[in-house]
Formats: sequence, C-alpha cells, structure tokens
Amino acid sequence: MDRQLIGLLRANGRASYAELARQVGLSSPAVHERVGKLESAGVITGYQAVIDPPSVGLDVTALIGVIESDSVDDTGLEEAMRAMPEIEDCWRVAGSEGYVLKVRVTDIPALEAAISALNRIRGVARTQTTVVLSTKWEGRHG
Repeated sequence: MDRQLIGLLRANGRASYAELARQVGLSSPAVHERVGKLESAGVITGYQAVIDPPSVGLDVTALIGVIESDSVDDTGLEEAMRAMPEIEDCWRVAGSEGYVLKVRVTDIPALEAAISALNRIRGVARTQTTVVLSTKWEGRHG
C-alpha cells in the first residue's frame, strides 16, 4: 500500500488525500495517516514543483565528472560543491571519478565559468564534462 501511495505521489505530488484514497481504496484519514508516517520516517523527504529548465533560461545541461586529488577532504569538497547553485544533482560514484554532477546553466560561457569554479575547489584534481544535446526523458516516475 505504501509503495502504491509513493508511486501516486511521485506522479502527482499535489494529489489530495481524497483523490489518493479513491485510487488505493482506503479512507481519506487512513491515507493521511499513512502519508504522515512516510514523511516522519524520512521515506518522503519533500515535495517540489518540476519546471521546464529552458523556460527559466537554463538552456545548457551538462554532466561533470569530478576527479579528486589524492588527499581530499570529502566534507569540504561536498560543501563547496553544494554552495554552487549551478549544480542541480550530485552523486558519489565508483570508478575513476569520485562524483558526477548535473549542472544547469544559461549558456556555454556560464558552463565554462562553472567548470573553472569547480576546478578551483580544493581537492578537485580535474573535471570531465559531457554536454547534454537533448533530453529524451528525465525524472522518470514509474
């Protein structure tokens, strides 16, 4: 039941408890209680509006691999990356790169500036950038 509720909320985070109740066959108060428990347990961590990046001027998306220097302080590196608003997502990964970042910026000069800023962070040995040409799908909900 919880998985079904999570799936419905991922598809429509604005669904009412009554609407969710109809879809899963429970009462509205029962759905309210279950969703509250999922939130309290940290399973549901928040709700957000999903926007179309180009409609707000973010026309360039890139994936940037961060190769760390040998003696790196992960905490300081992560805090510095978190402070960069261009970085939308950050994943710690296995392999030659320590992190992969999803960056959204207005244009190529802004991407170049973000890459330069990343390379100046203590602990970053170098970066490897892949520019996204087009998005076929993103944020799959099922």
